[in-house]
Amino acid sequence: MIAGTTHDYLVRLRDVILEEREFTKALDMKSLADAMHEKGELIQVLAHVTRLDDEDKEIAATIRHENRRNAYLFKATLGWIRETMEFFGKRTAVTGYSANAGMVNSKVNGRLLSGRI
Repeated sequence: MIAGTTHDYLVRLRDVILEEREFTKALDMKSLADAMHEKGELIQVLAHVTRLDDEDKEIAATIRHENRRNAYLFKATLGWIRETMEFFGKRTAVTGYSANAGMVNSKVNGRLLSGRI
């Protein structure tokens, strides 16, 4: 990483967070991993900063906002994936009734995605 000022690191961190979101939306996992690695390095460098100039506080607020947006995107997407997997794991055939009104369990294992052809 090239040495720079705190302002330069903050601007680059903001840009990396925005790139991270775009790579996520494009499902570009290689670029996303690279961006996350760079983001981690920038955060380590910025962790040693104890005081920000007034002009840098606005950039820091933008970084906080954009990072929270990314976190919400990741959390919402994970929830959607979990709901989808639950849907595909539910029974596809309900239990029925026999001729004498007793419950009959279906012979189907209930998984739309069973791994079998």
